[in-house]
Amino acid sequence: MLPANCRYYPTCSEYAKWQFEFNAPHKALLASTLRILRCNQLFDGGIDYPVVTFVPPKVTTSLKLNEFCGKMKIIYWFVPKDISHSQYYILKDFNAINASSGS
Repeated sequence: MLPANCRYYPTCSEYAKWQFEFNAPHKALLASTLRILRCNQLFDGGIDYPVVTFVPPKVTTSLKLNEFCGKMKIIYWFVPKDISHSQYYILKDFNAINASSGS
């Protein structure tokens, strides 16, 4: 009956889902709980992407990326948070999801 009125993007439930997909359960639970506690009138809200620690796999020069991975659909993008490239923001590619659901 009411329009969506979440203070944050992504919503708290989507944030928690992404945390549990990419983090250990104890880290995901802590991050999700802190996010829900921030969801009130004392905080401004805004864009707050989940942050994960990720070590990308090494690809040797003898293997091309397509041979290594094959053809795949990209659902999430990992964008480096800092210059050390150890922590990444998770962004969802909604175009890939919409294209796959339409076919």
